[in-house]
Amino acid sequence: MNPAQIFFWPAIVLAGVTSTALALAGLAPALAILLFAIWSGSVALLAREPSEQRFPDDGASASSAIAIADSMAAMIEHSGTPLLLTKGSRITVANKAARSVLGDHILGQDPRVALRHPEAIALMESRKHGEAIVTGLVRRRDIWRVSRHVLDADYAVIELLNRTSEADIGRAHTDFVANASHELRTPLASIIGYAETLRENPGELDTPMATKFLDTIHREARRLQSLVSDLLSLSRIEAEKHEQPAKPLDYSALVERAAQDAAGADRRDRLQMNIDAGLRVAGDAQQLEQLTRNLVDNALKYGAADGTVSVALDTGPHGNARLIVSDTGEGIPHEHLPHLTRRFYRTDPGRSRASGGTGLGLAIVKHIVERHRGRLEIRSTPGEGTTVTARIPLLSTVSQSVTKDGKAASGDRMSQS
Repeated sequence: MNPAQIFFWPAIVLAGVTSTALALAGLAPALAILLFAIWSGSVALLAREPSEQRFPDDGASASSAIAIADSMAAMIEHSGTPLLLTKGSRITVANKAARSVLGDHILGQDPRVALRHPEAIALMESRKHGEAIVTGLVRRRDIWRVSRHVLDADYAVIELLNRTSEADIGRAHTDFVANASHELRTPLASIIGYAETLRENPGELDTPMATKFLDTIHREARRLQSLVSDLLSLSRIEAEKHEQPAKPLDYSALVERAAQDAAGADRRDRLQMNIDAGLRVAGDAQQLEQLTRNLVDNALKYGAADGTVSVALDTGPHGNARLIVSDTGEGIPHEHLPHLTRRFYRTDPGRSRASGGTGLGLAIVKHIVERHRGRLEIRSTPGEGTTVTARIPLLSTVSQSVTKDGKAASGDRMSQS
């Protein structure tokens, strides 16, 4: 019983006596009555029996738990992050992303079995908040961060975050720095070595030998300049890759001009040009010129010494401007084709360096095509030659329409491949 209930009536009597005494002492009767009412009301509130707290029986409790699980499942189903809800040692809820990663069979399964990794198993068995790094969860080189958030004695939420891309970027950055350092060090070593020889023995070298050394220094310096230029170009293109160019260009004229510039006066007779006129694209003129020059220069360098290089531009079957550059050289073995657009990748390093190649030409081409929302395809047959096709979405002119005030309106529409 509430202690206030035991003293309820004594408290009421005390309130009445006190109010009466105050009235006899000269307090206004109305104030005495008001004081009695406030006092009595306060005692009555304190003496009220507290409302009985009702607890659900086992059936109601189970229904409530099912309702909570269903509500949780509905809330997290379309989250892009894989999420699991566990009760005890069983997975009761898995959203769409989690089922895609781990499979539909994980529902009802022990999370330790689903994750199959010592660190994840240790985290599940700890019954505490925490996280673990798990490798090979889906594929051999996958890296995932598994976080466990305990809700109460029974329930916990498991969150899976894919860290594979971050690791890949880190590895790519490390590889890029290592490769760039190696590529820069090679011409610098030649330049420094020959320059030191000329400096230390200025009177001992005859003119032909000195000329040979100076030619080597000049060649390596030009190679170094090309490498730095390509690195800057690649960096700039990657920085702008999310900004799709929108400036309309006469792609036909651009390709013809860039191809002839790449060939130069001494190699122009090896070009076979077949360019459809009037093809327009939305693009970055400087980058599209670089794309064409790189493809034509590669074909002339690595194709047959006296062979022709075909440069064709036409409209592809899916509404794109299709640039096709083909040579008649030795071709490229099939196993190299998937790697040709990697930075510094060479099928024949010695030949590439001797011809002045930096190993970045096709990497630059790939990034330019991607920035223009196009597609790049490389095909090669050993002994027959190589064909590179770059597809860039065309601009199709929208017919002019006349507005109500009599002014003409026109525009361009992207036609995606």
